[in-house]
Amino acid sequence: MASVRARALAGDKLIGALLRMPSEELVEMLAVAEFDFVLIDCEHGPADLVALRQHIALAQVHGVPVIVRVGEGDRGQILRVLDQGAEGILAPHLDTAADAAALVDAAMYPPVGNRGFATYSRAGRFGLVAPPDHRDWWLEHTLVLGMIESPGGVANVDSIVSTTRLDGIMVGPADLAASSGPDDQPVPEAITAVHSALARAGSLRMDIVGTRDAASAAFSDGADLVVYNLASSLMAHLRGLAAPER
Repeated sequence: MASVRARALAGDKLIGALLRMPSEELVEMLAVAEFDFVLIDCEHGPADLVALRQHIALAQVHGVPVIVRVGEGDRGQILRVLDQGAEGILAPHLDTAADAAALVDAAMYPPVGNRGFATYSRAGRFGLVAPPDHRDWWLEHTLVLGMIESPGGVANVDSIVSTTRLDGIMVGPADLAASSGPDDQPVPEAITAVHSALARAGSLRMDIVGTRDAASAAFSDGADLVVYNLASSLMAHLRGLAAPER
């Protein structure tokens, strides 16, 4: 089966879900529902590596790749989640090209980056994959995504997306709104500016949405990967269930 990076670069439009709460059942339900990938949030959600490993292993049984949103600047977490078999990294708060370069350096094996090399983890099938094959597969297939979440990141978007081996960007609309002041461009215009820069650079674009209609609109607008905010979607559904006509 093709990796999530290979599929995205080949032009497949991929749908996923952002899972913030630990739940093996939700991972399995997403797989059975035929989502293309699961995005597990270790920035705002629990970053328990044991639970994360179980989630990755279960998704892999179903043939569904996992991307992990890591904590800001956490090289150690990037190393550990990739060793456990996550196919991609989504890193928050890329404000400069230097931030993007540091992400690539942490996520990629030499000679591209400086990720610690190990073949005895889950990602190397506990040592059964020959070191050159293991290195080459992950150099080719590790999906490296960052988030632009501030006016500074928007201003530097062209230099950020020009970073070698950075595959793409997701705008973080909540953080962007929170960090924008009256002298910054309106958030919708800032998001459009980032998306335009991604299109010019031929970089992947990931959007976060809350509804099916919003997902369809995002794909129509040029998104390559779309991820549902599962907590928001579930809460909207649960609120509806809690308010029947009586």
